[in-house]
Amino acid sequence: MESTTLKKSNVDISYHPAGRFEETRFEKIHNTIFENSSDGSAVVAKEIADLIQQKQANNEKCVLGLATGSSPIRVYRELVRMHNEEGLSFSNVISFNLDEYLPMEKENKQSYHFFMHEHLFDHIDIDPKNVHIPNGTVSGEAIIEHCLDYEKKIKAAGGIDFQLLGIGRTGHVGFNEPGSHHNSATRVITLDHITRVDAAPAFLGINNVPRRAITMGIATVMSARRIVLLGWGSNKAPIIKKTVEGDISSQVPATYLQEHRNCTFVLDTGAASELTRHKTPWLVDESLTWTAALTAKAIVWLCGQTGKSILSLTDKDYNDNGMSGLLTSQDSYDLNIKMFNRLQHTITGWPGGKPNADDTNRPERAQPVNKRVIIFSPHPDDDVISMGGTFDRLVTQGHDVHIAYQTSGNIAVSDTEALKFAEISKSINPSENVQAIIDALKTKKDADYDPVEVRKLKGNIRRGESYAATRYFGVEDTNVHFLDLPFYETGTIKKNDLSQADIDIMVDLIAEVKPHQIYAAGDLADPHGTHKICLDALFAALEELKDKEYMKDCWVWLYRGAWHEWDIDEIEMAVPMSPDQVLRKRMAIFCHQSQKDGVMFQGDDSREFWMRAEERNKDTARKYNKLGMAEYEAMEGFVRYHFI
Repeated sequence: MESTTLKKSNVDISYHPAGRFEETRFEKIHNTIFENSSDGSAVVAKEIADLIQQKQANNEKCVLGLATGSSPIRVYRELVRMHNEEGLSFSNVISFNLDEYLPMEKENKQSYHFFMHEHLFDHIDIDPKNVHIPNGTVSGEAIIEHCLDYEKKIKAAGGIDFQLLGIGRTGHVGFNEPGSHHNSATRVITLDHITRVDAAPAFLGINNVPRRAITMGIATVMSARRIVLLGWGSNKAPIIKKTVEGDISSQVPATYLQEHRNCTFVLDTGAASELTRHKTPWLVDESLTWTAALTAKAIVWLCGQTGKSILSLTDKDYNDNGMSGLLTSQDSYDLNIKMFNRLQHTITGWPGGKPNADDTNRPERAQPVNKRVIIFSPHPDDDVISMGGTFDRLVTQGHDVHIAYQTSGNIAVSDTEALKFAEISKSINPSENVQAIIDALKTKKDADYDPVEVRKLKGNIRRGESYAATRYFGVEDTNVHFLDLPFYETGTIKKNDLSQADIDIMVDLIAEVKPHQIYAAGDLADPHGTHKICLDALFAALEELKDKEYMKDCWVWLYRGAWHEWDIDEIEMAVPMSPDQVLRKRMAIFCHQSQKDGVMFQGDDSREFWMRAEERNKDTARKYNKLGMAEYEAMEGFVRYHFI
């Protein structure tokens, strides 16, 4: 069999036939890893384009199996670019989409029919007769005939040349959920609860997500001559590890791909982060270069493996766990002391620096004593959920703290909550405008988009809650900034790309405050992507401002959100909280009442945000304690971002 090659820069990453490929002894599926999804998507789009053009040169049809969801969007965007700028023609392409919700009208904005036309088909020269997407409007006995006919059309086209896949957190490909048989063909399937939870943001709540779908079967997918699966982000890391390194199981349908002879997983660093060669590379490569960061990661892992504190580790512990390379130039005692001191020096009760103290081994500077601080919060509650204890400490210790809410967060307010406020407003001051809002909310159909007036009301609800929290911590209203970045204000789950207008708003605030500290959300596990765009906006603003004199005194600290904390070896500043401070943080989170009960976009964790935040902070403190540090009630962790 010929080798199939994906290219990045000047490096060839070739796939080898089944049974010969072995990146590590743990991996059972060929995979290539890119720094980000943009780079990976461009390479995949290039492979598809090359295949189309090769088929054109031979006067042949090119049959593509296409996926939907967030993963392939950049691939489609690149294909559209190549069509517009490089003359790539799709005139010889026949496409078959993997799946469609059931029931689902083609015109519905949540349909995959709408998705494919929005992102690809409306922008290229493919013959509409060559586009095939399962019909979400069929019902009754007609569904069986429709599925059989779909299979016949694929076979009549000569089979699929190239199948593009994403992967769900259940391990589904297409909508082949856990339990799917390897011989399954196109059929109706009941969606797993986790799949519906993941789709909930797009449908404005899980109750609006269909419970069934039509999907190509496992056997249909496996019949493709070439398969590329896309995996982006740390949310996908656990299922990628199970799929690439685990046993073949119907409970993880993507593992069937281990048996395909021409399959590649294209991943970014986040999605690949749990693979053994990245998580614990010392178990794979004995010739590692032991950097300070890798050494810290390995020692923390070793403590977890042995159940020991840092200062209790022995030479035998290192040797027995693939880390003998660390002992070539120093013994375990020296290693342990260095790591213990490193972690100890991250702990501080003075996140703005301790006045009149030696700051040689402290994470922050002692001077200036009173710092100007900006806390950037993607949504109107991320500040208190993610770093409420540190926020409180900064204010209490006399720093000039500014809070900048980057988006309105209006889509996260339920219609029920908005109606409650509208009816209260009407009872106080009746008006036609308020009545129009009430009417719009009462007549709204599932997944309808809110009119501007309703969005404004929902945004004001979140503003009021934000003021309640900042006032509770003692921040003056003049230090609270609502940026309403334009990329977010679309009225839909789908956001616009980051624009210069967004960046300019960030630049203006930073230039106005001239901060000594900036805190920002570095949590890219946010289920609907707002955190990443907000972080990109900050990074772009810092790039524009980095040559300003006042920015030379500015340090940037990244916090994590409600879903994850930094790994212990990554944390560069850990701010402990007493039991009283934990309660104060909880009360600040409670100020965000519209988000307290029945949150719309909480991912797969049904706990309220304050519960998740407290458990995460307490878990961080427990981990420090198990490593041999002092015992604290809870801790918040930060990593410094160096932009200069």
